[in-house]
Amino acid sequence: MTPLLSDFVTQHLPLIEEHLSQALPSPVSGGERLIDAMRYSLLNGGKRIRPLLVLAAAKACGIDVLGSKVYSAGVAVEYIHAYSLIHDDLPAMDDDDLRRGQPTCHIAFDEATAILAGDALQCAAFEVLSESVDTLALVAPLAKAAGARGMVVGQAIDLAAVDQALDLQQLSHMHKHKTGALIEVSVQMGAIVSGANRVQLKALQRYAAAIGLAFQIQDDILDVTADTHTLGKQQGADAANNKPTYVSLLGLDEAKRKAQHLLSEAKTALAPLPNGEVLAAIADYIVERGN
Repeated sequence: MTPLLSDFVTQHLPLIEEHLSQALPSPVSGGERLIDAMRYSLLNGGKRIRPLLVLAAAKACGIDVLGSKVYSAGVAVEYIHAYSLIHDDLPAMDDDDLRRGQPTCHIAFDEATAILAGDALQCAAFEVLSESVDTLALVAPLAKAAGARGMVVGQAIDLAAVDQALDLQQLSHMHKHKTGALIEVSVQMGAIVSGANRVQLKALQRYAAAIGLAFQIQDDILDVTADTHTLGKQQGADAANNKPTYVSLLGLDEAKRKAQHLLSEAKTALAPLPNGEVLAAIADYIVERGN
């Protein structure tokens, strides 16, 4: 992590965590276990890349994000992300026991509670957005990115791809939806909140598309090169489940070159933006991270 990004994270991450916690619903009598499961899955660490991207995109378009409503957009995206991880780990999906070094939600609680916690986090995301000054402009892109034209269809394609031979175009199509959609909408929401112009929006769209794919390629690389302790989840899970990955299709070295090419493409896209340095640093981090 560069000093620039480290300073940005130090400044904003505590506020992100505070907003994430404060926006959780108060428990209804008899629903305390549900809120505990939501809190457990949401606040058990994580890089917070998506809310940081919301903030950095708004900053790149020239607004001061401190004290602004942009945090609500970041919280909403992270709630959707947290729900997706809970459901992704379920026995009917990827059947994972570890997430961020801790037992997954269905292991720590139970399967039914985990399903309901994911459902409730998804609803809470849109409740948070209802309090934003840009509610109408933000709800549609987040719903699209999270649903049957975004993340959820990506997961469906992923499940159908087990034991199947995908080509590179099919794999990229899957991950543009499963991983890329929420990353792209994070940048888009930051742009919307900041009032970005057409040129800025186009630049941010190019940037986000590149880092969304680079993020998944680096995940595939780490599944091969990192250990379980470092990853915080089971190493080698993709190979064990016979899932197609960029490493299985391209080989490790070519996958690394592909990630570097996307990194260069993302940083080049930022040229029209007045304050794109933090976004560039996030792109570096996405490709260079170790977990």
